[in-house]
Amino acid sequence: MVVKKKAELIGHNNPIFTLELSNKPEILFSGGNDKGLVEWSLKRNEFIKILFPVQSSIYAIHCPVLYPLIFAGLRNGDIVVYSFIDHKVITILKHHNTPVFDIKSIKNKNELIATAEDGTISIWDIKNLTLLHTIILSKDTIRCIAISTDEKLIAFGCRDTKIKVYKTTDFSLLKTLEGHSLPVFSIQFSHNNEYLISGGRDAQVKVWDMFTYIEIINIPAHLFAVNSIAVHPSLPYFATASMDKSIKIWSLEDFKLYKTINLEKGYLGHRLSINKIVWKDNDLISTSDDKRIIIWEIII
Repeated sequence: MVVKKKAELIGHNNPIFTLELSNKPEILFSGGNDKGLVEWSLKRNEFIKILFPVQSSIYAIHCPVLYPLIFAGLRNGDIVVYSFIDHKVITILKHHNTPVFDIKSIKNKNELIATAEDGTISIWDIKNLTLLHTIILSKDTIRCIAISTDEKLIAFGCRDTKIKVYKTTDFSLLKTLEGHSLPVFSIQFSHNNEYLISGGRDAQVKVWDMFTYIEIINIPAHLFAVNSIAVHPSLPYFATASMDKSIKIWSLEDFKLYKTINLEKGYLGHRLSINKIVWKDNDLISTSDDKRIIIWEIII
């Protein structure tokens, strides 16, 4: 496995917390402790524009499939909705009074799911942008969401160290996974939904068997919190990013480490906590408290 630094996107003036690929090819969005959501060209690797201003830090961005919309979850609890048809913010979903940490959608139900610091999730009708349900999942913050590729399961990573797995049909609880010793910051399903991979503030990565709900391996993956996990879109690999300023790439077959990307290994990488990673084909895109977005070409 060979890693090459392909490009660096500079323009944010403060830490960047999240990234999202657009449904439109070669477009990336980013948000953080700035005054707006930023649009980038991955074709030219350059800044395009500030898509819209915000009044609070952006913690989550989501572009639902088949809808010309982008949702931004803010620190003040608002969810800003921008329309690519109207080329403007069309509404702000006001329900949560605490930070919104993650947003995902269930395509076959046309539902948007948002998590908040107050331990609740809100479920919205994407077509009408109306609130359908609010569910209390925890007495503490819910940090992250993962939805299985067949959209049958939805999992939530919580500050109380637990992972809760629900059916998407009726949001009935299937299982509570316990194993992390500190808050769970990131979770992702594998391609075939055989595994759920979790990372936490305890610097551990755990792999859970989704047929038995048993933890099959614990990896002492990083020195500090695991902030983000990204499963390769087609190959049996996943990447983890950490507060320790490193990215690591692992096998989904034997869970062995293939590559470490950080300054100590000679890569001109991030100098502060890495907060989010996303795959675009064989490129891995990362962002950090150091205000930079880096595009890594991963040659496998």
